[in-house]
Amino acid sequence: MINLPQAANQIHYVTNFQDFISTPFNRGINAICWTRNLAGDFSDIVDKVELKENIATLDEVELSKLVLSEQGRLAREILLNDLQMLNAHGACPVLNIIRCYERDDSHPFFPTDVYSFHVDRSAVPVDTFLCTYYGKPSEILPNTQAKQKVLIPEIRNELKKLYHEADEGFQSFLSEHFFDLHYLPGPGAQPVSLGTGHLWRLAVDHPEARVLPCIHRAPKEKNGQNRLLMIC
Repeated sequence: MINLPQAANQIHYVTNFQDFISTPFNRGINAICWTRNLAGDFSDIVDKVELKENIATLDEVELSKLVLSEQGRLAREILLNDLQMLNAHGACPVLNIIRCYERDDSHPFFPTDVYSFHVDRSAVPVDTFLCTYYGKPSEILPNTQAKQKVLIPEIRNELKKLYHEADEGFQSFLSEHFFDLHYLPGPGAQPVSLGTGHLWRLAVDHPEARVLPCIHRAPKEKNGQNRLLMIC
């Protein structure tokens, strides 16, 4: 049985790849989920890759060379198929094994790393695709349960202390340093876990966007458990 995140009206569920890529974002829907119950042992793949840094990118050639168990080989076929489907669609998927992401401590009151709820932005129409195959999954936050951090007076005042130019350039300063991409959960906010195995398509902030961008974040990793994530 597939456990689906119960979400706000912003999530639409599909059961095949064609619907996944063709369903439009509209009427407030800014997250499309292809629900899947994947077979195979993805931990076998994670365990076979030695991390020399906090993140390793695993390409198709390296993935194919891994010596795996029968269940590990089944998981590998799923990964290869997902990569090929997304590549054929014109996306550029990357398969990562993640110990942890780099933390942003340059502004302690306002970290801009991926552990903070944020949206993605692009100058051209594009979507964010992701799937957690193993480890703690990513989360999204309903737009109605969040507020853009730069609009919170206390935070905005602190940001103005960092900015020492003419007021008319302040908004550009916020964009250039990605401050305007980050959000704070409101009282009683309920982040939605994206689960493992499901393939997600999230709306991005771009000039032709018809809906609000999807607010999401990376999870705080479980000690000793690396994540296997596909993202593009």
